[in-house]
Amino acid sequence: MKGFYNVTQQLKTALAAEPFCNTVSFGNIDDIDLKKQTIFPLSHIIVNNATIGTNTILFNISILSMDIVDISKDEVTDVFVGNDNEQDVLNTQLALQSRVLNQLQRGELYTSLYQIEGDISCEPFVDRFENKLAGWAATFDVLVQNDMTVCS
Repeated sequence: MKGFYNVTQQLKTALAAEPFCNTVSFGNIDDIDLKKQTIFPLSHIIVNNATIGTNTILFNISILSMDIVDISKDEVTDVFVGNDNEQDVLNTQLALQSRVLNQLQRGELYTSLYQIEGDISCEPFVDRFENKLAGWAATFDVLVQNDMTVCS
């Protein structure tokens, strides 16, 4: 059975192919490398749980896509935009997640039988981590075939 490996590898490959993602990591949220040596933007894959059905496995997955917010030393002239690129980061990281997750909804990954079940929930975050990062956490269910045989 390779369902877990396959779904995480397919997501990694899809994320790494995007122009607004330089690094893809995996694991617990505490495993996110927030040191200055990480090449941002970063997407981090977390498998929250799996539900085993008769012929399928349903993985609940979160993808956090983030980038460093650059703060300008210029005086704030527009209170809506501020003196940083936070809105740009939120825009590009949501676009990245939308493109990758659309592949699971109706694109190449969908036809390869990695399919999103239900809707995708995306939650923005700012200052969630120490490096003044902003981005989105998308949580969704991916349905894959259970290729485990019951024959002994």
